[in-house]
Amino acid sequence: MSTPLISPREADVLALLGDHLSNAEIAAQLFISVRTVESHVSSLLRKLELPDRRALARSTAAPAAARSASADSAHQPSPAPVQPAPVQPAPALPAPLTAFVGRARERAELAEALRAHRQVTAVGPGGVGKTRLALAVAGELAAGFADGVRFVDLVPVTDPQRVGAAVAAAVGAGEQPGRGVDDAVVAALADRAALLVLDNCEHVRDGVAPFVERLLTACPRVRVLATSRARLMVPFERVLAVPPLSRVGGGDSDAVALFTARAAAVGRAPDRERLGEVAALCERLDGMALAIELAAARWPTLGLDGLTAGLDDQLRILAGGPRADGRHRSVRAVLDWSHDLLEPRDRVLLRRVSAFVVPFTAQAAAEVAGFAPLDPAEVADGLGRLAEQSLLAVTHDAAGTRYQALETIRQYGAERLDGAGESAEVRSRHLAWCLAGATALTGRHHPDQPDQPDHPDHRDHPGHPGHPDRPAGPDRRARFDALAEDLRAALAWAADRPEQRVPARRLALALAALAFDANLLGESQQRFEQAAALAGPTEDTSDVTTGTATITATGDATCDAAAALREAAGVAGCRRRGEDMFRLHRAAAEAALQAGDTTGAARDLATAATVAYRFSSTFARIPGTPEVNSLLAQARELAGPADPAARAAVALAEAAVVADAYGAVQGDADNTAHETVGYAERAVELARLTGDPVAESAALDALSGARSWAGEPFGAAAAASRRIDVLAGAPRTPAGTHELVDALAMAAGNALGVGQLAQARRWSGKLAEHPLLAEAGHHATSWLLVTEAFAGRADAVLPGGATFLDAWERGGRPRSFVLGPAAAAVAMVHGLRGDHDARAAWLAVADRAGPVLDHRHGHGAVFDAVVLLHHGDAQAALNRLAPEPDQVWKWVCWVWLHWYVALRAEASVLAGHPDARERIAAARAVIDGNPAASAQLDRAQALLDGDPARLPAVAAAFDAAGCPYQAARTLLLAGDEHRPAGRSALAGLGLAPPPAG
Repeated sequence: MSTPLISPREADVLALLGDHLSNAEIAAQLFISVRTVESHVSSLLRKLELPDRRALARSTAAPAAARSASADSAHQPSPAPVQPAPVQPAPALPAPLTAFVGRARERAELAEALRAHRQVTAVGPGGVGKTRLALAVAGELAAGFADGVRFVDLVPVTDPQRVGAAVAAAVGAGEQPGRGVDDAVVAALADRAALLVLDNCEHVRDGVAPFVERLLTACPRVRVLATSRARLMVPFERVLAVPPLSRVGGGDSDAVALFTARAAAVGRAPDRERLGEVAALCERLDGMALAIELAAARWPTLGLDGLTAGLDDQLRILAGGPRADGRHRSVRAVLDWSHDLLEPRDRVLLRRVSAFVVPFTAQAAAEVAGFAPLDPAEVADGLGRLAEQSLLAVTHDAAGTRYQALETIRQYGAERLDGAGESAEVRSRHLAWCLAGATALTGRHHPDQPDQPDHPDHRDHPGHPGHPDRPAGPDRRARFDALAEDLRAALAWAADRPEQRVPARRLALALAALAFDANLLGESQQRFEQAAALAGPTEDTSDVTTGTATITATGDATCDAAAALREAAGVAGCRRRGEDMFRLHRAAAEAALQAGDTTGAARDLATAATVAYRFSSTFARIPGTPEVNSLLAQARELAGPADPAARAAVALAEAAVVADAYGAVQGDADNTAHETVGYAERAVELARLTGDPVAESAALDALSGARSWAGEPFGAAAAASRRIDVLAGAPRTPAGTHELVDALAMAAGNALGVGQLAQARRWSGKLAEHPLLAEAGHHATSWLLVTEAFAGRADAVLPGGATFLDAWERGGRPRSFVLGPAAAAVAMVHGLRGDHDARAAWLAVADRAGPVLDHRHGHGAVFDAVVLLHHGDAQAALNRLAPEPDQVWKWVCWVWLHWYVALRAEASVLAGHPDARERIAAARAVIDGNPAASAQLDRAQALLDGDPARLPAVAAAFDAAGCPYQAARTLLLAGDEHRPAGRSALAGLGLAPPPAG
């Protein structure tokens, strides 16, 4: 078999595919349109007989340039491959406030190691200078990574499971429905050439090691530079020990240079003739960078004599201490010495502020540390003195002044705190401060807490509603980000202490709510489940505010456990995790039963049964029918006749079970379908009595589905649209958010099915803008792409298609009943533009993105027929629509039925089918009330009657229905007088006219 000939431009595209660029990135690099790129990709797939673009990317290892040369010997070699654009503009590395001094050898060794190995760990004791060395080398190598350097400070991360979340924040990757945050990071970096710097890994090695191993496996062009006190113990790790600063060279050593530079920064450098004494001091400090810097900070006031005297005493006391290895003793010595030079009150303050993980304000320090012997009013002055002693770093920004202890100093302070017996008191106050801040950020307050809006002690809290800087929108997210690691650390401390169970549970609930608002869905679900686990018999009887809902305790806190588990189930729904929803509702039922709440348990069991059917597409393994029927039977038994919520939940589950049974047999027809409608109507009626908009929306969803199966599409569309009205005033709970996103999608699809394109565009537009789907562009834009494709708006569909494809590939190429139609809709628009290669490529995506039967008989048949009719191949269109509508439509989503029968009737007319007139009449009985399908049948009737004079009026009807493409095509069919206007309208839409004749 001969080698296929590849054009010069195809060779360029192939080279960039090898660098894993998206179509949009290739288009930008080659100054061509995305459509042209798609065409070249389709051509390459065909010529090289490869299944997908990943195979194309791998094929670039073969001599693609040689194949290109055989096609055109005069063609010059392609330029060197261009690296892909970054995920987003890479954040700058942290800018040290002081210059980096010395370490030429270590810098060279570390840089060389990173060039040769994909994962390098800089290992050394605290204070040796690992972070500064890593930053210096990362800055030197940044230009060699097309997608830049990402720096991740792991100091604030207290939970090893949160390592991926910290990296996600640094690389700009957000969690997507159906996948966790670690998956999102891997997907974001899969094709990227980037350097990831993970700083301070030692305390979360159990999370870093598996994360790095997975990242390196899945992201072949990513390199990782870690700093840690101990190696990560992962495959491919190259360990480089960071030694103390060199003392070789006496007065010219790196250690002396560092001391001199830092001493000059706080006063004046030692005279040249005294550098020998400085070298001796640095020698006794073992060349530890932190120790030298702390000593240099004291140089202006103590001089070398004082430094030597104080250090000598402390070293003698701590020599051979059980907590310090040989290299670490000097750091502890300097810290002890610096600590003992402080005023007693400043020593107290230093150890107490060690409770803060991230930068804190003077007000925060006063609340946590300001108790006897300290007065809250003197805390601010004390912070200033600690900063002057280089024991606290100070930052100034628009939000004000903040303080932070270096990690080594913070750990030292924590040891001192334990030694003073103050740990429980300080951490309890820190926990209370965190709880007040988290509660203030949620905008709600716990009635028995002292942090109510009128309480003077908390009016200055950064998140307080009465504070002049009360956060809202993006600023609220920034406030949460600034507080989050302290919340996590406080919760981690309190969660294992029985006496702190109550505030820990409240903090878990607040953190869950804040994480949900920040779109950190994985953490939100985790925290709600943690709150459920923390519910215990010591709980009081007051209301607990989560920021999204108020949970009322009843003396036995298992009721609160059930409530938290229901919230977790709502988050799982937003994540498209069907198994988790099912599991959590069953767990909530168990907790409710333990509390004696049988009606609550009935609601949860019935909801679990409903979830198994209603959201079956989000399950990896759908629960079996016997298991679900058993849950429904238990729910019926437990539901009290006086509890409307339980009765409504059971009715909804019954409707779901009946609908599923009907869908399974598909045969027994109208009686079973109408029985399903009856069950759903009863569920809606009962749900309305509860006053719960989420329950009513869920019941309306069942009613919409039942009416569609019963052949009542307009009733189905009305029920779907009504869901959005019902949810308009609902609070933004996780369950409510999940319900709203589902409602928007269903309303858009149903409106499209009955030709209400303006409504479909409205709902699909709102869906595309919903923040929950910000990281899932394929799910967000699917219905909008379909709607715009029916209108024929290529200028909206083509860029939207590029966004869809990129998000779909990043999301792991999932399959869904709406993703397939979106891809097929983009393929249709390419077909209307005459770009058949691009259409073929998108049809391949549609095959992989949606259900096979739906593509074969539903949206696939509809979109294919539109393209075939556009190009004048009526017989091929008729063949594509050959099955009788009643033979196929219930196999697939009913949304496509009206379009199917209208297109089939018109294709019959244009192909000269003998039953064309009967098919038009039959179609009218199906689509009556659908403005777009009615206009298509009117056009078919006019063509069949040989009366083109009626077509301009039909074109106006298409315009009114929101179908400018079909209006333009109607003008072309109307004859010579109207064809120029039709061609002009098509050109305005970005579409090509059909071939002449």
